[in-house]
Amino acid sequence: MNINGKIIEIFETQKVTESFKKREFVVEYAENPSYPEYVKFELIQDRCALLDPFSKGDEISVDFNLKGRKWEDKTGVVKYFNSLQAWRLEEKKGNAAPDQVPGANEEPEWLAKGEGEDDLPF
Repeated sequence: MNINGKIIEIFETQKVTESFKKREFVVEYAENPSYPEYVKFELIQDRCALLDPFSKGDEISVDFNLKGRKWEDKTGVVKYFNSLQAWRLEEKKGNAAPDQVPGANEEPEWLAKGEGEDDLPF
């Protein structure tokens, strides 16, 4: 999924556990300029650095995945959580931001196979 918008807030990286960190930011999404939406995204682990070259007010394009989780508390009550996990940020003008995560914007190796290496059985 992808949206374009203006960065409204950038938060510091949070160390959630010893092995997990996340960083949140808010984008003003104005598909209808009369009623802008304020959408909070998160970056996780090594992707937290993707936000470093950007500032409040920058126009960006955000590629993200919609994630959902189910959690049951000690009393048996089930709760559901949604998150928007960003995985690529680009200047809205179409120029890629300086990539601080090696391979973040590269084609996956399995797609980069040369011709004649088709291993499909049909």
